[in-house]
Amino acid sequence: MKTKLEKAAQFIQTKSKLKPRIGLVLGSGLGPLVDSMENVEFISYDDIPYFHKTTVVGHQGRLALGKLAGVDVAVMQGRIHAYEGHSQDDVVFPVRLLKQCGVETVILTNASGGINRAYKPGELVIIGDHINLTGRNPLLGENLDFLGERFPDMSKVYCPNLQAIIKKSAASIGMEIKTGIYAGVLGPSYETPAEVRMLGILGADMVGMSTVPESIAAHHAGLKVAGLSCITNMAAGILDQPLKHEDIKDQAMAVMKQFSQLIESVIKNIK
Repeated sequence: MKTKLEKAAQFIQTKSKLKPRIGLVLGSGLGPLVDSMENVEFISYDDIPYFHKTTVVGHQGRLALGKLAGVDVAVMQGRIHAYEGHSQDDVVFPVRLLKQCGVETVILTNASGGINRAYKPGELVIIGDHINLTGRNPLLGENLDFLGERFPDMSKVYCPNLQAIIKKSAASIGMEIKTGIYAGVLGPSYETPAEVRMLGILGADMVGMSTVPESIAAHHAGLKVAGLSCITNMAAGILDQPLKHEDIKDQAMAVMKQFSQLIESVIKNIK
């Protein structure tokens, strides 16, 4: 793994001289954030050694390197998921590569289904903690000592200081923002109404099919982690309507302006 990460990082360094300290992973429908970047250079996932192509609509599959809010950033425009048939090592390779490239802080974003009835489609929610219900963990197998210790403490996966920065940034643009618990499931089928009721009983406010493996791997590697979820629909059984991926993309696009403003403010406030 170390050799793979080194080779992938060396390839990226031949394509760009940028040395970003902040990285972002953009979830379903949130890729247009890169339109706000300046001096951006794109590298297709197809070209990066040991990367895999994303097959999900709404995930462009590019690494964008450039400036956002005047700050050098590395942006993963889309992610791969375990439900596409990938191993956990493959799923978390991109966040580990960000670490290898010098990134110190990573902001993980996603589209999720709202379980908490106080939420509404179109809201952005800070991920305060997660429940891993995927049945998988990216740290299984021999520990990668060069990244982190065998048994990482998970008390504060999502950095409290970064959560405070997001709240401050939201207030600065006149935006109210909640904090919730994200349940990560395997997918690709959406949850049943019974499963959604179970998740609510367990304490989950929202549910999705990504982010949790990346959070674990990033935290293990010593990255400061922030999570931001776009509630693009209410989970199954909350409303009497079918769930469609097209609706998720449409809702993410509708909130894009506010999402971009928030992310830019957050980046400015990260020291």
